[in-house]
Parts: sequence; structure tokens; C-alpha cells
Amino acid sequence: MFTTPTGFSPHLACAEPGEEEEEAPQEAPGPGACLVEGPPITSASLDTLIQNLVPTADYYPEAKVRKFGPKILQLLTEWTETFPSDFREEKMVGQLKDIIHRIAPCDEAYWKTLNQVLQKLSQRLDLMSQEEESIIKVSLNASSISDKLAAFKTKPPPIQKDILSICNDPYTLAQQLTHVELEHLSHIGPEEFVQAFVQKDPLDGTLKKKTSNLEAYVRWFNRLCYLVATEICMPAKKKQRAQVIEFFIDVARECFNIGNFNSLMAIISGMNMSPVSRLKKTWGKAKTAKFFILEHQMDPTGNFYNYRTALRGAAHRSRTANSIREKIVIPFFSLLIKDIYFLNEGCANRLPNGHVNFEKFVELARQVGEFMTWKQVECPFEEDQALLHYLHTAPIFSEDGLYLASYESESPENQVEKDRWKALRSNVLGKT
Repeated sequence: MFTTPTGFSPHLACAEPGEEEEEAPQEAPGPGACLVEGPPITSASLDTLIQNLVPTADYYPEAKVRKFGPKILQLLTEWTETFPSDFREEKMVGQLKDIIHRIAPCDEAYWKTLNQVLQKLSQRLDLMSQEEESIIKVSLNASSISDKLAAFKTKPPPIQKDILSICNDPYTLAQQLTHVELEHLSHIGPEEFVQAFVQKDPLDGTLKKKTSNLEAYVRWFNRLCYLVATEICMPAKKKQRAQVIEFFIDVARECFNIGNFNSLMAIISGMNMSPVSRLKKTWGKAKTAKFFILEHQMDPTGNFYNYRTALRGAAHRSRTANSIREKIVIPFFSLLIKDIYFLNEGCANRLPNGHVNFEKFVELARQVGEFMTWKQVECPFEEDQALLHYLHTAPIFSEDGLYLASYESESPENQVEKDRWKALRSNVLGKT
């Protein structure tokens, strides 16, 4: 038995609460044996699993195309709809068409269904290509860094908008952040979780493309961290910086209430970056009681115990929701990836007897399946195009730019900081 990072230890055959198991676990069939009806089996050889997918005269006497054709149609339909990325390569499309030509002649209705499968697959692949191009374009715009903005500390301020001039309502910003999050999630397919952990073949240039949506989502998280830090470090006056801190605390709180844990963690991470956290005078002027409560909720202690408790609460609310808003669950994505990674790496695919480790794959399916349910929720909030544009395109400081702006706001406290400040003024501003 294994325990996953979430503390879940799945059992394929479990007694009802209060009942005691009366029978010993059923032994798995040997290679080549067929699975039969009865108590659930905890493992089987790969050959056995394949044999149960391929009808034979021995255990499926009426194994004719007309009999199992509808099941193959269902399999192909679900495969192409759930894992369209599998068919990016011509080889896979060719194999799909080969199966179709074997089945379709048996029934005229099959031709219509299979043609619809091919048409939907083609449309889905075209849409995925367009989405990826759009994501790449947004990512390039979002990567713009303007360390020169730090010059406003010693020069007349440049023409630069800030978040409060675009939106001073924390509820609106939290809702627009939720739009961005759900948009990214909608593009991530289950196959990207698989591709993220496979060993990259130096000769295979398709791997990066297969995880492009996942990587774009990680970049968005990092951008939001730096955007928050930039907005706090940018104002020249302490009072203004304190106002921005209080504003983002309220935004983070509303993200928590919505169930948008990814934006919540990005905001907290941005506020905890060293260039921001060292602004002691600024923090002293801000009302921070609510921030410390949020930090406690996202505390990594105990493998993020508090966060996982809140996530389970949000997941339960989603399952029993009476409105679309209550269905929203946006997990802290980096931790989700970490959980899946350690589950995949920490548990063997095969048991010592060579059988497939059912428990591992059941838990992987549970975690990815839960994510797939969450990502299908449509955002109920009205879009604010001006604010969304700002979130994606506003210039952000690099780490050096953040430190420079921070030192310009509140002077260095020791010799190390003074030396770094001097070096940054020379490198970024061209001053001595």
C-alpha cells in the first residue's frame, strides 16, 4: 500500500464503514488469464489487461465487428475528444483512419459517426494551434520588463499607469484574475500532465509543444508575482505603497473567497519577495492583520496542511453548488504538479510480481480527473477588457529592477545592501 502526497491511500475494494472484511483479497490472474466477474482485483499483468480489451472466441464468443464495433466507436470518440494532442502526428492520424476503414464498412451508420469523429478532431487540433499561438503572443507581451521605470525615483516620473489607476476595486480585480486563471486552465489537457514527466528524447522536438499550455500557466503565475511586487515598489511615496499593499491584501482575500487559490498564492508570493518584504516603513504604515491570516492559510508547514483543508472545503462546495460561482475551484497549480510528480516518481508502475500497479494509476486518475472537472467551469464574472489587457501587458520589473526600486524607496540598511544599490544604479540607471 502507498500513501500519496495528499495523504490519500486508495483501495479498489473497500468494506463499507463499520464492516469488517471477511474474505482475503482475491489473487490476481496470471499472464494470459481473463478477468472475470466477482470481487475487484487489485492487480493484473499488462497482457491480461490487453487481452480484456481484445475480444476472443474464448471469452467473447460473439466477437464480431458488428458486436464490438459500437464499443470501439465509443473508445475512439472519447480518445479523440479527451486526448486530441495524441493525434498531432500524421502517424497517429493514419492509424486512426486505418481502424476506421476496418470498422466502417460493416455498418452504414458507422461511416457517419466516424466522419464526425474525424471532423471534430480536425477542428479541435486547429483550435488548439490557434490557442497556442495566442498564448505565445500574450506570453511575449507579458514578458516585457521595464527596469528603466525605476528611474522615477531620481527623475521626473515617466508616463506609467499603475493598478489603482486602472482598478481600485479589489473584488473586480479578483474576478478578472479568476477569468485569466480559468482561461489558462481550459487549455490544459490531461495529456500534458503525462508529457510533463516523461524523459525528453533529444530527437523529439514535439515534447515542448505538448506541454506549452502547462508551461504558459506557470509563466502566468510568475508574472503575477512580479506584477504585484512591481506595483508595490513603484510608487515614490510611502503612503501610496501602503495603499497598494492593503489593496492587494483585499484582492487576495477575495480570491480565497472565490476559490481562486492560484492567484491567492501568487499575490502572497509577490508580497513576500525580498525587495517588498524589506520595506519595513511601508509595511508599518499598512493594515496587515488580514494578510497574516491569508499567509497562515497558505503556510507550507505540514505539507500545506491548512491550504489542503481549505481546498477540500472548496471542492465540497463545488460538488454541492447551487450557482456557477460556487463551483469555482482553482488549485495552487505548482503544488498540484508537485503532488502528481511525486506520486508518479514515488510509486512503481509495476508491482514486484510484474503486475500493473492499479492503486497508483487509480490515484493519478483521481487527481487529474478532479482537475479536469474544475477546469470546465465557466467564469461567471463579466469581463473587464481594459483590466485584462493591463494584467497581460503592464511592464514589470526584473529582480534587479525590484531591488533598485526598493532601495530608492527605503535606503539600504547595511553595507551589503549599499554595495548592491550602488551596482544597480550603475547597471540599470547608468549612474555612479
